[in-house]
Amino acid sequence: MSTTRTPRKPRPSARSNRQSAHRLALLESMLRVRRFEERCVELYSAARIRGFMHLYIGEEAVAVGVNEALTDDDAVVSTYREHGHALARGVPPEAIMAEMFGKATGCSHGRGGSMHLFDTGRRFYGGNAIVGGGLPLAAGLALADRMTGRNRVTCCFFGDGAFAEGEFHETANLAALWGLPLLLVCENNLYAMGTALARHQAQTDLALRAAAYGMVSWAVDGMDVLAVEDAARRAAEGVRAGTGPHFLEMRTYRFRAHSMYDPDRYRDKAEIEHWRERDPVEGLARRMREAKELTDKARTALEDRLSAELDDAVEAADRAPEEPVEDLLKYVTSPVEASRP
Repeated sequence: MSTTRTPRKPRPSARSNRQSAHRLALLESMLRVRRFEERCVELYSAARIRGFMHLYIGEEAVAVGVNEALTDDDAVVSTYREHGHALARGVPPEAIMAEMFGKATGCSHGRGGSMHLFDTGRRFYGGNAIVGGGLPLAAGLALADRMTGRNRVTCCFFGDGAFAEGEFHETANLAALWGLPLLLVCENNLYAMGTALARHQAQTDLALRAAAYGMVSWAVDGMDVLAVEDAARRAAEGVRAGTGPHFLEMRTYRFRAHSMYDPDRYRDKAEIEHWRERDPVEGLARRMREAKELTDKARTALEDRLSAELDDAVEAADRAPEEPVEDLLKYVTSPVEASRP
């Protein structure tokens, strides 16, 4: 007579080790974004990066936490503040840095720069310089998946300023009406460029307003990567289960100005320092140190590895070729259009 053995549950120590390793991976991802951005500031100040550049410093927990909840088959649509989204999605730092330098080896072949990172292989459908411009694109991707029966999630990041745009309301309405597999992630950093949220929205609870469209919505502490990941997983699971679009209001804060051209005179310094005390990177590192999951030596080794990674990315971007002059009109028109008389 045979008996069926019940699989043993993982020992607490094994589970704890996995959780510790996962938190270390989250810390590394957030540090990669932070150090990449800081290096970009240095390069921009030295005029090696030109044009507009919008930094993500302070908001790293949102990009990293949300992307942890997505699969490789899911799609991500971003904004013009998208360095963190691209890095968290797995776009190599070398490809992003080359794009910042306008080189042909960049992820958009040097044609997009800071605001137009793109990687179809990773289903990263890029930055968009138009406020709210990515929302209808995300709805189209989600509609295509629903019509073809693919169980995938399209995640669209946008800011609180985009909440005031017609694209958001049109997208939210159609997504709920058609039951699209869409995850809407609003990065509410309290400022639409230089305008405080309370100055352009009568109701500042954005999750409450989104719920009016009949979609599942809730607010999340966007400065806590573990809270972000948990919320994003629950939302993504709901979307995959066929319950329609979900909306997450990530309450976060950018430590730097809106862009490198912004003098940032509209925020009180005390407010900025208050939010810096809730730094998502250092917050996770502190929790890990208290749990004896991170030593000073391990942190130093991690920082050294990321610094070397960025050195390699900058060196590769320096060596990368410019786009040939004869290719400047390539991709401007489609092959069909180009072949017409």
